[in-house]
Amino acid sequence: MHPVSRLIYSACILASFTFSARAEADQPHPNIVFIYADDLGYGDVGCYHPESKVPTPNLDQFAAEGMRFTDAHSPSTVCTPSRYSVMTGRMAFRMNYAGVFTGVEGPCLIDRKRLTLPEMLQDKGYRTALMGKWHIGMTFLDRDGEPVYETSDARGVGLVKHADLTRPIADGPLNHGFDEFYGTVCCPTTDWLYAYIDGDRIPVLPTTIRDQSKLPAHAYSRTRAGLLAPDFDLEEVDMVFLEKSQAFLKDHVDKRPDQPFFLFHSAQAVHLPSFPGDAFKGKTDAGPHGDFIFQFDHIVGELMKTLKELGVDNNTLVVISSDNGPEVSTIVAMRGDHQHDGAHPWRGVKRDQWEGGHRVPFLVRWPGTVPAGTVSSETLCQTDLMATFASIVGASLPDDAAEDSFDMLPIFRGAKTTAPIRPYTLYQTIRLDLAIRRGPWKYLDHQGSGGNNYEKRKDLQKYALPDNAPDAPGQLYHLGKDPGETTNLYYDHPKIVKELKALLEESKASGRSRP
Repeated sequence: MHPVSRLIYSACILASFTFSARAEADQPHPNIVFIYADDLGYGDVGCYHPESKVPTPNLDQFAAEGMRFTDAHSPSTVCTPSRYSVMTGRMAFRMNYAGVFTGVEGPCLIDRKRLTLPEMLQDKGYRTALMGKWHIGMTFLDRDGEPVYETSDARGVGLVKHADLTRPIADGPLNHGFDEFYGTVCCPTTDWLYAYIDGDRIPVLPTTIRDQSKLPAHAYSRTRAGLLAPDFDLEEVDMVFLEKSQAFLKDHVDKRPDQPFFLFHSAQAVHLPSFPGDAFKGKTDAGPHGDFIFQFDHIVGELMKTLKELGVDNNTLVVISSDNGPEVSTIVAMRGDHQHDGAHPWRGVKRDQWEGGHRVPFLVRWPGTVPAGTVSSETLCQTDLMATFASIVGASLPDDAAEDSFDMLPIFRGAKTTAPIRPYTLYQTIRLDLAIRRGPWKYLDHQGSGGNNYEKRKDLQKYALPDNAPDAPGQLYHLGKDPGETTNLYYDHPKIVKELKALLEESKASGRSRP
């Protein structure tokens, strides 16, 4: 490099770092990034499970620089209700909606009048973006401009064909607090509509039925034959989401350095089908799903690298978690093929009310605020993000918002509390079966898993545990003494059962768990 050019280059770099440092110092609130994995299990991450067969160096480094929660939970054992609860701070069972959305089903589960997490941050001056999977319902219109879910009894690809995909989407992320959105309506690679949405429109329309024969065929490749847009590569979806998130960060810091941002990076990884991008195939000794987990770890590393390169990582709170436990077929195949247990050490998997269905990784990094290299055993639910972020930015939550959200900022700061912040925690399954946890006691208000049928599914039969109280209408476990939920104490502690049952009913009737 010419000496003069080198001098100019050095001056520009110095000015850039000086400007970024000044912007961080002047910014009233921290930037916030939430990275949400899909179906990532507690045992999939090295810092939670040292015997994991998949290397996760970036997640492990992230934990070393921040705080690792060992008792954190998704609000539900499946994705749609968990995502609703993250957005609203409210348990989704309160809407009496069971199941998950597919294709272009709707309407959006979030009422237009309900305050959402990104809207709360917008009110405090944040610019907000969602890159990736939405999966809380959208309102697609037919050729007459009417909502497709009101004008057609079709399902799956039939409902997609009924929709006029050239029309703007009438209700979606832009209507609930996001300034920018680029992603998919539901599960990106196992759905009936394989097309990207930019804002409220589909820029490249689907033109063909997806050809399964052109995709990898293995135990982790289950998907649906939906309508496919020509720019939608099922094996590179997560890299597209990464590029969009990085572009948002770079554009924001360049054009609005004094304004805080909220980025919700909603990954496809590691939901089935396990289609790692070309750059990650064969990178682990744990097959395609192992490669996919490794790719998610890479994405975390790239996002953190981008924040650092932009000079804003020290003033950015980053939270990483998963929407529920690992998928059934993934767990079964990974245990058999690679001796890798993504649910370790818990009983149950995705859809189950047992811990493996909803106890998930939860990592927090915020230099100068979150003590590095710390571990918290505080019970936390992802509904708590809304109250915690509200505390950080000084927002007041009205009584009709975030009804199941508790402020975890003291824990983030490393405070030693004499009593748990949450008096109790609620859980729900895809069937709307409910459970409640208070201290070490966990009461399931139903028989069985609440999700998967361990008697009918042959692949799960070998993981079924003996039922010591088959006639009991519910289940009671002491997680302190029996973390594997092996012994139902329903008949041994009727007083505890009565108290927890009454507390659950009270929470249902009042519509809230937050005081």
